[in-house]
Amino acid sequence: MCQLGGVSRCGYYRAWEASAPREADTALRHSIQLLALKHRHYGYRRITALLRRQGEVVNAKRVRRLMREDNLLCVSRRSFVPATTDSRHRWEVYPNLARWMVPTAINQLWVADITYVRLAEAFVYLAVVLDAFSRKVVGWALADHLRASLALEALEMALKARAVVPGALVHHSDRGVQYACSDYVLRLREAGIQPSMSRVGCPWDNALAESFMKTLKTEEVDGRAYRDLPEARSSIAGFIEQVYNPQRLHSALSYQAPEEFEASLPSAPVLPLAAVPAQMALAGV
Repeated sequence: MCQLGGVSRCGYYRAWEASAPREADTALRHSIQLLALKHRHYGYRRITALLRRQGEVVNAKRVRRLMREDNLLCVSRRSFVPATTDSRHRWEVYPNLARWMVPTAINQLWVADITYVRLAEAFVYLAVVLDAFSRKVVGWALADHLRASLALEALEMALKARAVVPGALVHHSDRGVQYACSDYVLRLREAGIQPSMSRVGCPWDNALAESFMKTLKTEEVDGRAYRDLPEARSSIAGFIEQVYNPQRLHSALSYQAPEEFEASLPSAPVLPLAAVPAQMALAGV
């Protein structure tokens, strides 16, 4: 073609490099900016996954470069964190069963946690229960106190939403009094759920729940100014039920949303978990 046109190869490529890549970058930038406006807390990996869903053939490094040039990369900030866990209590602390688990289906491992949510002039508290396999929020509750009834309300929502097979499910949490008290443990026992708790000084034992709390703070709570508890409850419900569960992409789920991931799973019977070895229970791991 260069010979027919009377153009040298190097001259052709110089002209191509001066125009075509810039045109392609401009079109890609437009797509990135639209997605970044719609998903303002997504980083370059999730933006790349969304672009590929739209049919774009694009490299994550290229997306990162363009987002950096356009100042679209996310920057997290630290904020004041009030205490939500009190592990100094007289209740029994259960061994960490989740440490050795690799769930292969839903309703094998639930993780639970409590965090704070700041209002205009006060703090309220959010309790959540997630399915560790699909990352879906299956239960949550918001209140202006840290009593055990807050955690119980989230648990009851999860039990109503899921069909639990007795003996097939482990519930993992920190050692807080809300999860160790007799009311909470009795409800777990009634449902045939095995309690599990993190080790002392090991916050990563409950990393999945902590990860959701970070996502919630980054993508919903920190960007809002809630007037009161009803407004906070309405907004957080919208985020969990309309954004996080049905839309929020997870790298651990091959960039699928929790509900999308669960819908793709084959239906299979849930078998009871194998008994925990006695030496593990004695060691309190």
